[in-house]
Amino acid sequence: MDIVRFDNIHKIYEMGAEPVRALDGVSTSFERGSFWAIMGPSGSGKSTMMNILGCLDRPTSGQYFLEDKDVSTLNDDALSDIRLRYIGFIFQSFNLIPQLTVQKNIELPLYYLGWDAHKSAEKAKELAARVGLETRLNHRPSELSGGQMQRVAVARSLAADPHIILADEPTGNLDSHTGNQIMELLAKLNAEGTTIIMVTHEADIAAFAHKRLHMKDGLVERIEKN
Repeated sequence: MDIVRFDNIHKIYEMGAEPVRALDGVSTSFERGSFWAIMGPSGSGKSTMMNILGCLDRPTSGQYFLEDKDVSTLNDDALSDIRLRYIGFIFQSFNLIPQLTVQKNIELPLYYLGWDAHKSAEKAKELAARVGLETRLNHRPSELSGGQMQRVAVARSLAADPHIILADEPTGNLDSHTGNQIMELLAKLNAEGTTIIMVTHEADIAAFAHKRLHMKDGLVERIEKN
């Protein structure tokens, strides 16, 4: 069963005299519980696809279905609620808040959801243990290695029990050994049932996914199974 579906998605940016067709009629779907890698050269449309998948941007035309709900035309408040409740994000640059401890960074989505402080603290401790950071709860990002910071980001992405995790170059700022550790963690989460869609330009990282979707010139060029 599909968790997300694109139906003839176009995204056009008006930049100067010539409009830029970032997505040029993309129709594709991602199954619940699957693990996908989106690949392609710079300018192929993969980042635009990720932004629309994450409800960070809207298509110019076409329909985007998330859990069979058309979210293409929702207003900003509704999109923000969808992001909070349905989608977990992992970024190349970690996007942690430097003033907050590991525990408070993990708790952040729960704060916005209005969780009780005790309940959210317990959830954060549980997730920190899940990613191997139970002894680092009171550390701040500046006191962590790159791999540890990405583990915090993974734990934070899971805080609200999202239906899908979007990972944008999740190993881009990590050495190969640490990157493989993060990918093994994501593969474990996927084996437990979490749907993961990531953007990567590295073939060895894409090999962790079940399927690879290759973008070119704003279109899906091909889909491969690993």
